[in-house]
Amino acid sequence: MKPSSTAAFALALAWTAFAWTASAWTAGPALARSPEIYTGILSSTAVGGYDPVAYFTDGKPVEGKREFSHTWKGVSWRFANARNRDAFKANPENYAPQYGGYCAWAVSQGYTAKGDPRHWKIVGGRLYLNYNAKVQTDWEKDVPGHVAKADRNWPKVLGK
Repeated sequence: MKPSSTAAFALALAWTAFAWTASAWTAGPALARSPEIYTGILSSTAVGGYDPVAYFTDGKPVEGKREFSHTWKGVSWRFANARNRDAFKANPENYAPQYGGYCAWAVSQGYTAKGDPRHWKIVGGRLYLNYNAKVQTDWEKDVPGHVAKADRNWPKVLGK
């Protein structure tokens, strides 16, 4: 049985997407660079959609809403309300997580890993995310030391 031209086109398109993705995974350093702001693989939203201002105002992670979005550094940031969105717009560096939202411990070790918005800490007025609870516990054993190492490694780790 011969496939229809629509099915053949869909198959060719899927194969092309697979081949392009596979080549990106195995390509050299030019394609290996991590983006400045962590959004996950199939997302363009920072901090997993959580409101970065709420960590400071509410003392906990709060999911942002699509209607209170703002684009900064090429990615979408979501907020729980207009007040938080406007505070971020006025001074995003005050609220955005350090190291682009990547795991602070990983950056201190010289590489990048996802930052989980549920594993966080504010230190010295700055928001830090970590990969998971275990990694955060390890990071908290020497916060000043890990921050100093991460500061030295950032943003060079994006090219690794």
